[in-house]
Amino acid sequence: MKPYQFCLSCNKELEGRSDKKFCDAYCKSAYHYNKSRDDTGSFYLKVDRQLKLNRKILKKFNKAGKATVRSKVLLSQGFNPNFFTHYWKNSSGDVYLFVYEYGFLSRLENGKKKYILVTWQPYMEKSLL
Repeated sequence: MKPYQFCLSCNKELEGRSDKKFCDAYCKSAYHYNKSRDDTGSFYLKVDRQLKLNRKILKKFNKAGKATVRSKVLLSQGFNPNFFTHYWKNSSGDVYLFVYEYGFLSRLENGKKKYILVTWQPYMEKSLL
C-alpha cells in the first residue's frame, strides 16, 4: 500500500514509485513554496518582508527627496507605518520614522491624514550622536 496515493500539491493520482509524494517538480516546488509562505513560526521573515515592501513604496512615491502623499494612497499599496528601522527627531521636535534611507512623518492637513516623505541626509547623522 502506498503512503501517498495523491499528489500533495494538486491531488492528482500518483503513478510510479511507492514513496512518491508529488506528480512533478512543479508541484513539489509549489507545495514547499506555499508551505514556507504560510509558516506562522517565521516572525523574522514577516517583518523583513514588510520592511522591504514599505521601503519599495516609500521609494516609489519619493523620487525628488521630499514629497507629500495622502496616507490612504500608501496604505492601499500595502504600506504599514508600524514597521520602520529607526527614527530621527528634527529641531522642531517632529519625529520622522525611517525604513532604511526613506523616512515619513504623519501629518493632518485640511482634515486629511498625509505623510511627508523624506530621504536620509548626512546632517541627520549628527543628531543621532
